[in-house]
Parts: sequence; C-alpha cells; structure tokens
Amino acid sequence: MKFLDEAKVYIRSGDGGAGAVSFRREKFIEFGGPDGGDGGRGGDVWVEAVNGLNTLIDFRFQQHFKAQTGTHGMGRNRTGANGGDVTLRVPVGTQIFEEDFETQIIDLTEEGQRFRLAAGGNGGFGNAHFKSATNQAPTWANPGLEGEEKNVWLRLKLIADAGLVGLPNAGKSTFLAAVTRARPKIANYPFTTLHPNLGVATIDEREFILADIPGLIEGAHEGIGIGDRFLGHVERTRVLLHLVSAQEEEVGKAYKTVKHELEAYGGGLEDKAEIVALSQIDVLDEAELKKKMAELKKASGQTPLLLSAITGKGMTDALRALRDVIVSAGGNRQMPERREKNRKHSRPDNNAAAEDDLDGEGDA
Repeated sequence: MKFLDEAKVYIRSGDGGAGAVSFRREKFIEFGGPDGGDGGRGGDVWVEAVNGLNTLIDFRFQQHFKAQTGTHGMGRNRTGANGGDVTLRVPVGTQIFEEDFETQIIDLTEEGQRFRLAAGGNGGFGNAHFKSATNQAPTWANPGLEGEEKNVWLRLKLIADAGLVGLPNAGKSTFLAAVTRARPKIANYPFTTLHPNLGVATIDEREFILADIPGLIEGAHEGIGIGDRFLGHVERTRVLLHLVSAQEEEVGKAYKTVKHELEAYGGGLEDKAEIVALSQIDVLDEAELKKKMAELKKASGQTPLLLSAITGKGMTDALRALRDVIVSAGGNRQMPERREKNRKHSRPDNNAAAEDDLDGEGDA
C-alpha cells in the first residue's frame, strides 16, 4: 500500500529512575553519612513534522513507541542518567488526536514543528536529599514517577495550494499529468484513482502544489463509492478546480452532485474559491459544446473554462486562474526560491520527489 493517511499508535513515556539508599563507608573517614543519588528522568515522546514524507505508511509496520526509563540513582551522590526520548516523524500536515478521534492535540502545519505528546516521569530523590540536622541517617528514598501512556490517532491532510474535484472520469488525473511531472494511473473506468496524488505545477515562473483526490459520486458523504474520506486532503487548499466532463449527459446535474457532496462534508470546502471547467471538450462538436457550456454556466453561476488535455486547449488559462487566486491569498512561490531550497538537500530534484512519493493511481 503506497498511501496511508490514518494510523493509530500506542505511546508511552519513560518512568523515572528510583533514588538510591546509600551511606558513605570508607576507612579512616569518621563521618560518612547518606550519599544516595537521585534517579534520572524518564524519556519523553515527541512528534515532529519533517520534509520528504507524504504518507503515514511507516506507522502501519510500527505502532508502539516507548521512551527509555531513567537510570536509578547510585551511591557517592551519583544521579542516574535521563532516559532517551522517542520522536515520531510525520509528514507536514499531520493532525494528532486523542483516542476518541475527536479531541485534537496538535496540528503540525510547518516543517520542523515539534510537540511533546507524553512527558517522562521525574526521577526519585535519593536518601541524601532527606538528610537534616534532626535526621542525619535517612534510610529511605523515593521511587521514580511513572510515565504517561495512551493511544493517539494520526491523520494526514496533505498540504496543497489547489485541489481537483469532480466525478470519476472527469479528467482530474489527466489534468494533473498534463500540467505537472506526476504520473498517476489513467484509465477509462470509474475509480481509477484510489489514493490522492500530488504534483507541482509551474506557470509564468510561479509554482504551486496541486492535489488530485478520488472522484466523488452521489451519496459519497454517506460512504457510497470510495466515500468522502479523502476530502480532508483538499481542506487546506486555497482554491478548488471543479472539473466536469463534457461526456456527461447532464453537465449541470454532474456539477450539482459534486457540489452537494462538498457541502454535506463541511470542513469549509463549500466556502472555498472555486473555478469551474468543462473538461474533455475535444469529444464534442461546436454546437454540442455551446449547449453544454451554457448548461454548466447556469448550474454553477460562472462562465466555465474549456479544457482539453489532448489538444492543450485552455490548460494555460486554467493554471493562470488557479495561480491568481493562490497569489491573492499569499500562497505563491517563486521558482528561484524553490531552486535555492533544493540545493540545500541531498536529493537533486525535490519537485520530482514530492510527486513521485505519491505517484499512485489516477482516473481518466
């Protein structure tokens, strides 16, 4: 399985080390006294957003994460070593939830962002800590405190600037393959796309990330078809490109079906900026094209773009329309800046890496 966007893991921070009970016993030393050291602190469990990951697949093979226990204190006032921490490395855009999958702990939206999920237990005091003028030989020490343990859910919402939505076979994967270096699977049957795909589109020396998700059908919000599970991956986008296939008998109805599913899902998708496009227009003659264009305009309330990935018609206009919305929202990127960032990494082409990591399956 190439793509995983949800995972449940068990985490446990380390227990604190116990304090020591010890007394100094050396020849010719008249006054020894207690010298038991404190225990070390248990290790913490951290989560960190890192670059280069686009899936939670690593957590399918490892679900238990335990930090080290602190070392016990020793004589001669030696404090035990702290336990080692454990860090869960996740993709940027990962949300952490409590076991009920409703209470959000943290949303990791920036590279390098870290959060402590479970704190290690404090080490116990050795008997040297308890000596006083009235108690010069304490014979007890504290045990270390226990660490925290719990189950948490990880949910990934991909970070993209623009998202592609539409019915199955609306041409989303074809559009993604035509304007980016991503190579999703393309075939002439429904639900060819089974997993989200990412690509980096370039227009007029500007770059933005484009997300393609599996197609929606009527009743997707109730779990019909693949359902609306992957709509979370376009929640963070600034604009949606809604593709309606020119091969649909009723393009207005096709548009309204997807629009209804977006509204039923919620998550702010119904309020996002939307660009509507009639795709696969190379299969229509001029008269039929005008008819379907008018029908889609009436249903959507805006003049749709006309696209054909085969001939290249309208592709540049669509990219520029997406770019304008992204730029106005402050999400544009200049190519020289991205190239400079790429030089700092060992991989020669991070654009290809971002796309190839999710180079899964697509639709026609």
